Amino acid sequence: MTRRPRARSISATAVSVAALAALAAPAATAAPAEAASTSSAKVDHATWQRDCQAVMDQALPYLKTRIAAARPGEKQAIVFDIDNTTLETDFGFSYPQPANEPVLEAARYAQEHGVSLFFVTARPGILYWPTEYNLEHDGYDVSGLRVRGLFDLFKDVAAYKTAQRAGIENDGYTIIANIGNSPTDLSGGHAEKTFKLPDYDGQLS
Repeated sequence: MTRRPRARSISATAVSVAALAALAAPAATAAPAEAASTSSAKVDHATWQRDCQAVMDQALPYLKTRIAAARPGEKQAIVFDIDNTTLETDFGFSYPQPANEPVLEAARYAQEHGVSLFFVTARPGILYWPTEYNLEHDGYDVSGLRVRGLFDLFKDVAAYKTAQRAGIENDGYTIIANIGNSPTDLSGGHAEKTFKLPDYDGQLS
């Protein structure tokens, strides 16, 4: 969606309501079973961070190599999910929510090397400004934030996210990586490589 100028200050009340709404947003769909280092009990923060780091330890070397191999004039981009991908949604019980540090590390490297960062989320449009503020507050350079409009709320989430990536490509970008924690974040193509963070069989949104 087109960004427009706005005031940087957000009232604490409005922000708190938005943050609670984001936390209450339902997961898109149930994820298929995956191998996890935890039992069916609720995962703890330390385990989640360790497992996220393991994924990003694979992603970052790839990103460094792919960014260095950029073709002349190529506009590189990375697409990120938000909840429990770029932000600690299920662990950050405050606003702004903390960044997921292993993902932020990779994002910072990419943005420092000219890669555009796009964020595609199933959050509703009413949470656009609080979400953008949260991301930028945590250190992400937001080239684009795609939230669900009124009619998108009734669409299949995977199809919605796929269409957003296709739109980014139509704007002339090469999506060198797509990073998320749910199969709905990653299915449908329109990215050279995908990296899946843990959701522990849908325990995390």
